[in-house]
Amino acid sequence: MDLLKLVVLAILIASPIAYWVMDRWLRDFAYRTGINWAVFVLAGSAGLFIAFSTISYHAIKAARANPVEALRSE
Repeated sequence: MDLLKLVVLAILIASPIAYWVMDRWLRDFAYRTGINWAVFVLAGSAGLFIAFSTISYHAIKAARANPVEALRSE
């Protein structure tokens, strides 16, 4: 769960910076479009899902591992 906290912190830091950069970049176009907040929510949710999936995969893999096999190879 500590990694998920770091991912949330990264999202909170990166979102305003990404908004500012995208806003500056989109100003130069003739047909300017707005930036929707849902893009940041979707990207943050995808990042959290990927982090949670990775943590879960490695936790399940470690829990299912046979300790005898690990000790035998060392």
